Amino acid sequence: MADGPEVLRVGDRVTIPVGELQWRFSRSGGPGGQHANTSDTRVEVRFDVAGSPSLAEADRARLRARLGDEVRVSVADSRSQARNRELALERLAERLADGLTVTRSRRPTRPSRSSVERRLKAKRQRSERKATRRRVDPD
Repeated sequence: MADGPEVLRVGDRVTIPVGELQWRFSRSGGPGGQHANTSDTRVEVRFDVAGSPSLAEADRARLRARLGDEVRVSVADSRSQARNRELALERLAERLADGLTVTRSRRPTRPSRSSVERRLKAKRQRSERKATRRRVDPD
């Protein structure tokens, strides 16, 4: 891609040279008349996670566990191949960034004494309110 970016920025830390991406172009389905029948506007971009030298080992392991050995993005939104290329790069970067996010582990916490008391007080009030709606037995 002579006129496009030379690297794909994924988040703040990771950059992938565009030369590592494999591109495939084909005819897009759907309406479009003669234009759709003659133009290869559908774009598919593939990134080999397992064989990429630009990824750190920890990032590679995380991406392989979450996304697999290869990540593919296919775009046929626009009638322009150039626009579909841009969209494919954006979506690939988003997918890789999602795969690289580190989810924090949950630390178990206990509710405070006042929150427990508020909850129990609200339950008592709700119970009393509903008790007033019940039919009284004539004894």
